[in-house]
Amino acid sequence: MGRSRYLITDPTAPHFLTFTVLHWIPIFTRPDTVNIVLDSFRFLQKENLKIYAWVILENHLHLIAQSDNLPRDIQRFKSFTARELLNYLQQHNVKRLLDQFSFYKKAHKTESQHQFWQEGVHPELIQNPEIMRQKVEYIHANPVKRGYVDFAEHWRYSSARNFAGNAGLLGICKNW
Repeated sequence: MGRSRYLITDPTAPHFLTFTVLHWIPIFTRPDTVNIVLDSFRFLQKENLKIYAWVILENHLHLIAQSDNLPRDIQRFKSFTARELLNYLQQHNVKRLLDQFSFYKKAHKTESQHQFWQEGVHPELIQNPEIMRQKVEYIHANPVKRGYVDFAEHWRYSSARNFAGNAGLLGICKNW
């Protein structure tokens, strides 16, 4: 099967994005690993990335984001977080996960020993407020559908708290 990264049709418009850990390996089970992702988002927000909604689960995350150059910011995010998360695993001697990231690495990924993220982010252009609302609801419903929490705003690693009027772990843009 050929490589498919989908297309970002308008690099300055908001898109719904999915970032999946290679082979769905559960890595975001510790606050330290989640904080690497959040710190990367905070850095990119200072550089003009707008985040409208987000959720981090144990092996993937969803995001609605927009920037002046979304493909570039996605590449920066994936590169930085992959490097930092793999460093974290090496520092904490988590050999089993490192072995999996090496074993499942795509053959054409010759520049490194490990691969952290699956290729692509399956971007979907947010064309109107109704699509935005649907995607925000989908993002926030993820932990509820999995049975992790009864109410979306109870999931710590999500923008659902922001939408419920509480402080979240990450600032979001509510102006669509």
